[in-house]
Amino acid sequence: MKGLISAVRRNTIAEVHGIKPGEKLIAVNGTSPTDIIELSYLVADEKLDLSIESQDGKLRHIIVEKQPDEDLGIEFDSAVFDGVRYCHNKCVFCFVDQMIPGMRKTLYDRDDDFRLSFLYGNFLTLTNMKECDYERIIKTHMSPLYVSIHATDSAVRRDMMNNKNAGNILAELQRLIDNGITIHTQVVLCPGFNDGKILEKTFKDLVALAPMVETMAVVPVGLTKNREGLPEVRLFTSIEAQNIILQVEKWQDECREKLGKSFIYLGDEFYINAGMEIPKAERYDGFPQLENGIGLSRNFLDEWENSPAVTASYDKIENALVPVGESAYKLLKPLFDDFNKEHKTGHKLVPVPNYFFGKTINVTGLLTGRDILNALSDFTEFNRVILPQVVLNKDLLFLDDLSLADFKKMYKGKVECAKNANELKQLLAKQGG
Repeated sequence: MKGLISAVRRNTIAEVHGIKPGEKLIAVNGTSPTDIIELSYLVADEKLDLSIESQDGKLRHIIVEKQPDEDLGIEFDSAVFDGVRYCHNKCVFCFVDQMIPGMRKTLYDRDDDFRLSFLYGNFLTLTNMKECDYERIIKTHMSPLYVSIHATDSAVRRDMMNNKNAGNILAELQRLIDNGITIHTQVVLCPGFNDGKILEKTFKDLVALAPMVETMAVVPVGLTKNREGLPEVRLFTSIEAQNIILQVEKWQDECREKLGKSFIYLGDEFYINAGMEIPKAERYDGFPQLENGIGLSRNFLDEWENSPAVTASYDKIENALVPVGESAYKLLKPLFDDFNKEHKTGHKLVPVPNYFFGKTINVTGLLTGRDILNALSDFTEFNRVILPQVVLNKDLLFLDDLSLADFKKMYKGKVECAKNANELKQLLAKQGG
């Protein structure tokens, strides 16, 4: 087990002792940590013996004396040193199984690791757990965890996940809860599989475990064009989405009366598909599952409204193209129209069809660089584009592996990025030149 060092922060213990990126941490006081969680306990001592392997494979020992809470200043390329635990289910809705062939390897990874759930909020199924994993979670109090439920009905869950061991979810949750672990849950809703009465049972089973089960998120299945050989699954119709919203609103009202919060939350796509208003912020109770796309639209709308666009003179603004997914276009078009009318600007919101994954995929975060370039090519009178940051990963790559640097070479004008509503509004108010 080796922790590959990706960065060493300036003016830290690691830098002082000559530790460099590309080297590997092998052990601390003779113990090899399996992940950064275990490492955090090992480095709490005041005197450390660090075993470091250089890039040429040579091992050296570094003796460190430090304060108990003093950080070493080391960053790693992965939070786990012994390999990520991967999912062995074959869920009928799995998005990875629908990935377009030939993309970068990391896009096909299906992690099912309790450590990444605790650290980053990744959802796990609990079907990959060993007894020692439960013992470690409980001993070190890894809480909260994020668990994919899909259905509490044992037979339905086994069938949806194609795993004969997937039917014990309530007992597995109860074990964690009995030992003080709180849980956030998720349901990927598929028409004819786990909606209707099955969803009702799932809700009742999970809310009965509140407050230790803190939230229940319900997101609609996503389907790409690459489904050859996969189970037949369809999208929800607009009418079906409306009915789901109305049912969930009743449950939310019950929960708000009994628990003081909504407890169950719907993915934004339900409201956009149904043509219904996104709920107000108070219905999201502080957005506990924002990273799962629950309430992103409301969060954006409120941030936009509360962000003043300050500029000395709007007549000097260079109009920009802003490419977004087709679902976001429906939501944001009125905001752009009002902005342009108020400030006499001519910014253009561009709905981008997703030819790469298929037109059933309409969220901004799954747009590719080439699809964006294709959509922008119709607007030759513009010389500026503002990209939503969500279309890029941390290495500044689009999903089709086009780099931001190459995108800038291929687009004839200025390219800027906005990570949120506030940044977008400020860029729209930015003077040219």
